[in-house]
Amino acid sequence: MAEILLEVCVDDAAGLAEAIAGGADRIELCAALALGGLTPSHGLMQLAVQSGAVCYPIIRPRSGDFVYTVAEVAVMRADIRAARALGLKGVVLGASHRDGRLNEAVLRVLLEEAAGLDTTLHRCIDLTPDKPEAVRIAKALGFRRILSSGGALRAVEGAETLAAMMQAAGRDLIIMPGSGVSVETLAGLAPLGLREIHASCSATVPSGGAALAFGFQSGRDKRTDRATVAALKAALAGLAG
Repeated sequence: MAEILLEVCVDDAAGLAEAIAGGADRIELCAALALGGLTPSHGLMQLAVQSGAVCYPIIRPRSGDFVYTVAEVAVMRADIRAARALGLKGVVLGASHRDGRLNEAVLRVLLEEAAGLDTTLHRCIDLTPDKPEAVRIAKALGFRRILSSGGALRAVEGAETLAAMMQAAGRDLIIMPGSGVSVETLAGLAPLGLREIHASCSATVPSGGAALAFGFQSGRDKRTDRATVAALKAALAGLAG
């Protein structure tokens, strides 16, 4: 079996350093991972470029759903241009209708802005009513990969749907399982025939004191941990070997 690529999501400078040290193959660059990931700051994107690691920023201007206004689409297009100008080679995108279906019109606009960059469709697909059909739409639009949990809270629980999505994708479009992926849950995903996988590889950050009392900290904060990255990377190597 070919090597399985490990993508690790991070949302700060320390997480970026830990993911690189642990051996991540690619990094999804975010802000506010506790909210599912938002567009990272210009400074964090610049730091990612300087690191030399393969880093793709998520382009998501706010928390909540993926139904965007004209103004929000304009913000997303500007963020794609900023990522390109900094030298990042890919972006992570998504947009939906209110019923959960992929918004093809908005996605086309975003993909046109991202022409020449590698593109991942994010977990907005997990809200779609017909996921194999959404895969076919994403493939026709030209996405390179899709990040998905198969519509479940954890990818291992959505394995059956992920298998159907992979069948719809064929070999030209990568389905990358993500959400709750760890060394412990990997066995439940291995039968899918993994090509890429996505994980946070995070550990809980101690909280308390004034920062927590004033609401500057959630009490549930996590940060990427290099040992966890390395352990998952080794487990994936074992599957491929």
